[in-house]
Amino acid sequence: MQAQVRQALDDFFRDSEQKAYLMAITLTHDHHDALELVQESMLKLVQKYRHRDPQEWGPLFYRILQNAIRDWFRKQKFRQILTGLMPWQADNASGEKLAPSAQDQVQRDDELTRIVAALNQLPLRQRQTFLMRAWQEFSTRETAFALSISENSVKTHYARATQNLRQILGEDDG
Repeated sequence: MQAQVRQALDDFFRDSEQKAYLMAITLTHDHHDALELVQESMLKLVQKYRHRDPQEWGPLFYRILQNAIRDWFRKQKFRQILTGLMPWQADNASGEKLAPSAQDQVQRDDELTRIVAALNQLPLRQRQTFLMRAWQEFSTRETAFALSISENSVKTHYARATQNLRQILGEDDG
């Protein structure tokens, strides 16, 4: 990388780093995740857009950061769904994972069998959408492309799948 470009990027990041971190920490409420999101966004900007006009770096950087934050939320939502469907995945009170006992392992296997059976009760399109969105962590757009359906259809199928799974598994709050 040319010295001029490197210096311009250093200056840009020096000016943007604190604001970007404050944005990320405000949204994620997690210091480590916020730092990681900002660093990954900086790296992507350098890798993909360092040859662009420095005037474009600001909007590009914040778009990259916002996409990273959106992905972070999607992963958090997936973890919440998975924890809701598989309560045995929750951490203990101290936040540490405990080694499962034989009885716990049997319970986990039974619960996983129950979840797979519940998934198999869903209509095919709901099952496909749920697996792509929740298990594969595909975006709405990626899922729509893979299934050759609209993004609105993905949202509808995913919402229905989640609702149906909760009902089937007996965890419907309503």
